[in-house]
Amino acid sequence: MSAELQTLKPAKPTAGQFNWCTFPWWALILIVVGILAVQAISRNKVYSDAWEFLKGGIPNTLRLTVTAYVIALALGLFVGLGRTSKNVVIYNFATLYVEVIRGVPLIVVLLYIAFVAAGPLAVYFANLAGASDLSFLKGILSGLAGLLRVDFFRGVLGLAIGYAAYLGEVYRAGIEGIPRGQTEAARSLGMSQAQAMFYIILPQAIRIVVPPLANDFIAMLKDSALVSVIGSVVNNAELTLRGRMYASSTFRSFEVYNMVALIYLAMSLVGSVIVRFIERRFSVPK
Repeated sequence: MSAELQTLKPAKPTAGQFNWCTFPWWALILIVVGILAVQAISRNKVYSDAWEFLKGGIPNTLRLTVTAYVIALALGLFVGLGRTSKNVVIYNFATLYVEVIRGVPLIVVLLYIAFVAAGPLAVYFANLAGASDLSFLKGILSGLAGLLRVDFFRGVLGLAIGYAAYLGEVYRAGIEGIPRGQTEAARSLGMSQAQAMFYIILPQAIRIVVPPLANDFIAMLKDSALVSVIGSVVNNAELTLRGRMYASSTFRSFEVYNMVALIYLAMSLVGSVIVRFIERRFSVPK
């Protein structure tokens, strides 16, 4: 009976033989759709005009995402270290931050930062600058007050604070994924807890967390569209806000949002290719 079952199993393809099952048909479909979309855009004046207006939002979207992501990476590292800390105060403060931010929709975090927190802080820093007698301190406080009034910076701050909670959990998982024996060995060599963390544990944990961190960058690229609810001037508007502006002025919502979706899809696919390369580059040997 076993011999009969073996004969029913599909033979493995030999080297150089085409395998219909493992061929990336999804990539072929996307390429064909992309070619057709480019041809349709180039031949249709409505799509061409929409592209000419929307393309100015691509650099703003990328700048917004990269800036917010760099800040979120740094803040998330502190959150992750706090989540693994043995200090009761630090651990509970970091855990409170993670639970609160993750329990609130990102769009609400953005709105809160932009319209509740940033305004009063800008006024507070401006008042401190006016009361300060030190010129360098006055310049720093005035600069902070000015930044908090800029929609772009408020969007960056909202995305960074929102995503730092998620990135902090990624860091925490990576740190806790390192065997405890590594820390014990470092301590036996005379290292302090902080030295063991920064010289032994973190370098190994970073290799584990790089792929999920890269995936979170793609997620933030798409979530940057939420910053459109804050509003901005046209020159600094990201892609979705420019789409809303153009759709409201031309009443061509179908074509405009088709273009917006295609542009986000193209950026996400390029990012996915980069993420796959990073995953292969930093994969942990089994």
